[in-house]
Amino acid sequence: MAAPSLDFERPIADLERQIDELRRLAGDRDLDVAAELAPLEKKLSDLRVSIYRGLTPLQRVQVARIPKRPFTLDYIRLAFTDFIELHGDRAFRDDAAIVGGWARLDGETVMVIGHQRGRDTKENLKRNFGMPHPEGYRKALRLMKLAEKFQVPVITLIDTPGAWAGLGAEERGQSEAIARNLFEMSQLQVPIIATVIGEGGSGGALALGVADRVMMFENAVYSVITVEGCAAILWKDGKSVEMREKAASALRITAQDLFELRVIDEILPEPIGGAHSDHNATATTLRETLVRHLDELKRRKPEQLVRKRREKFLRMGQFIE
Repeated sequence: MAAPSLDFERPIADLERQIDELRRLAGDRDLDVAAELAPLEKKLSDLRVSIYRGLTPLQRVQVARIPKRPFTLDYIRLAFTDFIELHGDRAFRDDAAIVGGWARLDGETVMVIGHQRGRDTKENLKRNFGMPHPEGYRKALRLMKLAEKFQVPVITLIDTPGAWAGLGAEERGQSEAIARNLFEMSQLQVPIIATVIGEGGSGGALALGVADRVMMFENAVYSVITVEGCAAILWKDGKSVEMREKAASALRITAQDLFELRVIDEILPEPIGGAHSDHNATATTLRETLVRHLDELKRRKPEQLVRKRREKFLRMGQFIE
């Protein structure tokens, strides 16, 4: 058993070590320990349920960011077939923080586009930690317009701390690139389904998030700012757990909060222990949900899709006079 990635998972890891040690001793000495293992395994299952059903907003942020969690290319490999990656924005360069291309979902051709993070230092440098430059968003838009040309649905997978805020990105028009995506997605005449698979951060996430259906995995988060950034601005302390927990609760960033606020349309369940505990089961949930929503959206005419999409976003927001 590898060391737990998250502090609150330590009780699970300790019990798993006990079970593994008991199995190892039983194997070495040729003993039958089924009777001893059964209560330990039930205790482990109950412990996972207890911990993951009681996660705080900040703990969900930690789960959403864990490198073991499936990323866009993992979902493409597990939930789609016949993926052909397309590169470049035809203006500056190819941005590896966003991947996209043709694929088949349950036999139907779709255009799948998503943020891509890295699991180690080398991959994170290549992917810029999942933070796209303007050319990444322009590549995404190029692929969306290509899908519209051939009347193919668009599937987006959101997982980014936010758009890259470096000098070069600002010089090349980061804000314009994001705004252009929001405008064009609002009137794209094909079905669009967006799913927050991990961390949905600020405009960098929203640039792929104007869709007919917006979904989130239950341990994903979706927010205008990181909890650290919010705590630093409001309370001048972005490092303490107390302030980050306070920010996470105030921001209403969890799937449950956003479903209640009608920002998202559906919460996708994760295996007990989080998406990182079973990539295959999580990808199966995504595939089945996408197929179900696409079957409904395909029956709408293009002008109806656009009208209902605009109405959906115009209804968002609450205010008190």
